[in-house]
Amino acid sequence: MKTFVIVGCGHLGNIVANAYRNGLLKTYKLIGAYSRNSDDTMELLKGIDAAVCGDIPSLLALKPDFIVETASIKLLKEFAVEALSKGSSIIPLSIGAFADEEFKESCKEAARKGSSKVYIPSGAIGGFDVLSTISLMAEVKKQDIKAGIHTSKGPNSLKNTPLYDEELQSSKKDVFTGSTKDAISLLPTKVNVAIATALSTIGPDKTSAKITSIPSFPGDDHKLTVETDGLKAIVDIWSEKSDIAAWSVVALLRNLSSEIEFF
Repeated sequence: MKTFVIVGCGHLGNIVANAYRNGLLKTYKLIGAYSRNSDDTMELLKGIDAAVCGDIPSLLALKPDFIVETASIKLLKEFAVEALSKGSSIIPLSIGAFADEEFKESCKEAARKGSSKVYIPSGAIGGFDVLSTISLMAEVKKQDIKAGIHTSKGPNSLKNTPLYDEELQSSKKDVFTGSTKDAISLLPTKVNVAIATALSTIGPDKTSAKITSIPSFPGDDHKLTVETDGLKAIVDIWSEKSDIAAWSVVALLRNLSSEIEFF
């Protein structure tokens, strides 16, 4: 039986823990969790025989097969390289961390050393299989390729960011156009899906990102597009809440332990 721990004990982490409680991860054992708030950690593990870890070193000492991260880019960067080098694979939701090329390469090197992996879940989007396939075809055939993501969201989700303006409450406006790398540096908690799109296609520097604010728009709509000679794919996903991101982790874990895997 494979073991896993959870880093980040907020709403998304609790969805994963509840899936475990409800028997959806029968081939796994949840052995510990960590959050900067110990009360949150204890609440997440209520009724589960698992370690309430007070820091990252005590979490890594459990030697889990998988670390599910639902916390932040900053925290992921604090433990990822060490965890991978010690043999623990990581399932991160703070995928924006991998826009940092140096960090990404350090993780790859650590994973080789520890015979571990970074498993990128679909999060709030999906279609990575077809996006990466088209990108591979274009690369091999030396064809031009374009990839990008267009996100529509309500103005309230942009509050406390450099993009927010009160006028967004009454008028539709494109508030960002640029690369996905620029997007994640500007909005480190808002566009992890943009980096996931970039990693599965042509990279954060080349993959475009556009964000449109729409008054009273519920949730987020992400439209992913990749296009090359004779081939085009569009993946369009709307979600009212962020729950799908945590459920994608549960689906990934179930897929990894299934006799038939989907890619």
